[in-house]
Amino acid sequence: MDSRNPYDDYPVVFLPAYENPPAWIPPHELGFNIRGGKASQLGIFISKVIPDSDAHRAGLQEGDQVLAVNDVDFQDIEHSKAVEILKTAREISMRVRFFPYNYHRQKERTVH
Repeated sequence: MDSRNPYDDYPVVFLPAYENPPAWIPPHELGFNIRGGKASQLGIFISKVIPDSDAHRAGLQEGDQVLAVNDVDFQDIEHSKAVEILKTAREISMRVRFFPYNYHRQKERTVH
């Protein structure tokens, strides 16, 4: 049986640790926004990266699919749970892949 994580082949992005993370971190402090989740059936994607933020310097870009954060699988996660994990973590280690095709499909499905 293969004990490897299915995302071992994807890069890991490390964002700096927070000294004392507040209960709620505004999006500009994380340096990126996400969209999607279980309801979209396409996953969680980076929808915006703030220029000169830690996320930008780490190489995150719009269209990156978030596969896992701190070893939590993000493939089939509710949007609200994903936000909670990201905003309450002292350190963030993310596995991502650039997947613009599904990102654009997801944007097309979104009704504003």
